[in-house]
Amino acid sequence: MSKLLEVKGMTKNYHDSPGSPDILKDLNLTVEQGDFLCILGPSGCGKTTLIRCIAGFEDYEGEILVEGNKVDKPGIDRIMVFQDFNQLFPWKTVKKNIQYPLKINGMKDKAQLDRVAEEHLELVGLKGYGDFYPHQLSGGMKQRVAIAKGLALNPKIILMDEPFASLDAMTRNKLQAELWKIKEKENATVIFITHNIQEALVLGTRIALFSKQGKIKIDTENPIPKPVTPASEGYGELWQRFNEALWEEDQSKA
Repeated sequence: MSKLLEVKGMTKNYHDSPGSPDILKDLNLTVEQGDFLCILGPSGCGKTTLIRCIAGFEDYEGEILVEGNKVDKPGIDRIMVFQDFNQLFPWKTVKKNIQYPLKINGMKDKAQLDRVAEEHLELVGLKGYGDFYPHQLSGGMKQRVAIAKGLALNPKIILMDEPFASLDAMTRNKLQAELWKIKEKENATVIFITHNIQEALVLGTRIALFSKQGKIKIDTENPIPKPVTPASEGYGELWQRFNEALWEEDQSKA
């Protein structure tokens, strides 16, 4: 694996009131090609702020580098999938939703646009749904389309902010399995925000836990072979480690 993302001495403060605290403080983080990094932490610890800065949506102090290039604006090398199901254009078909960012980034050939859309719909298990509209899809299907839309741009990093949090358990488990298959097939690099320890253990090749002070409290490889279940060797010990760390954060003062 090769170094893809470097966060160096990064600090984020919104300065929205006198003496406002830093959301993230002197953060250092490295992500390598092919990593699936899951980030856990209590509400307000800066998880979402971090990936918004990596996406180029927020300014910051310090450095965020993708392949050595500083991030200072959004780019198609970094795509973001949100928790909200309504991130698709409701007046466009599924196929046209996927094609829209391709068009604005210079792809004009209709046959190529159709081929790329169909390939990525098949990749996320939605072959044959290209002419459907978002209102005809379930929440889980909409998230698959959002993933397909991002992957079609061939990004270097996929940023995911609790994308399955609002889904029922059965759909969430199914999409977790499908996301892992996509990651393996595409050798994708993913940074995935979650509040769910089980989700982090199932998906992550590496797991980081943030403290309330916006610092990394734990950063560890996930040694459990995929596919991960609660019966997997080492699952209970790792789950307990993160559960205790989260409980400590919940009891501590910010």
